[in-house]
Amino acid sequence: MSMTFDFSGQNVFVVGGTSGINFGIAQGFARWGAKVMVASRSQKKVDAAVETLKELGAKASGVAFDVRDYAAVEAGFETVRDFFGGEIDNLVSGAAGNVPGRLVDLSPNAVKAMVEIDLMGTFHVMRAAYPHLKKPGASVVNISAPQAFAAMSHQSPVCAAKAGVDMVTKSLALEWGAEGVRINSISPGPIDGTEGMVRLAPTDQIREAIVKSVPIKRFGTPDDIAKAAGFLCSDAGSYVSGVVLPVDGGWGVSGASVVMTAAAGFMDKLTQK
Repeated sequence: MSMTFDFSGQNVFVVGGTSGINFGIAQGFARWGAKVMVASRSQKKVDAAVETLKELGAKASGVAFDVRDYAAVEAGFETVRDFFGGEIDNLVSGAAGNVPGRLVDLSPNAVKAMVEIDLMGTFHVMRAAYPHLKKPGASVVNISAPQAFAAMSHQSPVCAAKAGVDMVTKSLALEWGAEGVRINSISPGPIDGTEGMVRLAPTDQIREAIVKSVPIKRFGTPDDIAKAAGFLCSDAGSYVSGVVLPVDGGWGVSGASVVMTAAAGFMDKLTQK
């Protein structure tokens, strides 16, 4: 039986919510009755995502901004509040960027972009969101990654940035807890059909190796992550805060680092041919 929640009457904002995991989360909240708003850099992607959310029966809208630009993020939250006509009940912050490569082959600008999107983007979203969060009662979910705790070759900037995201989650859970705001991170494992998985597993050989390394022997889906976010934002998760929740089929405790390091070596061989 499919898991369901009731978010009727609640306002949910998903940053990065126009594609992949984050769009799956937005769709989940739309099905569960929430009023949903999404954001990404591309207005075209925002418009397409909003159309799909409306087809699911949700009252939906969107706004385009770059999480690296604090002024734009702050202005975006004013648009969000205008659409909701009130405070944000649930916020999902999931903007991310990843360009796999050995550090010596990455330009300083590429490293800067990844850190600015993942880590500084999280800081910007959290700071700009604060005045608009329902207090008490709001729930915030940051989207992390296994790279935060499993060192992976060819991904040092993202490893560092996502580790930072998890510490932002834990620190703000302490800072905002007394005001009744809960903050958690979700660390998705290998999720099929996402841009990240296409980049990290570009061949059938790598995909097969990843599936074999997952204890439950399958890729995850965006819906798996949506259901975890639904739990954390629901009354069922009302006493959960400051947690980094792996949703990865056990992958993080079964050798994710080893598998992805081997995959990176395989990609090196492909590029050298």
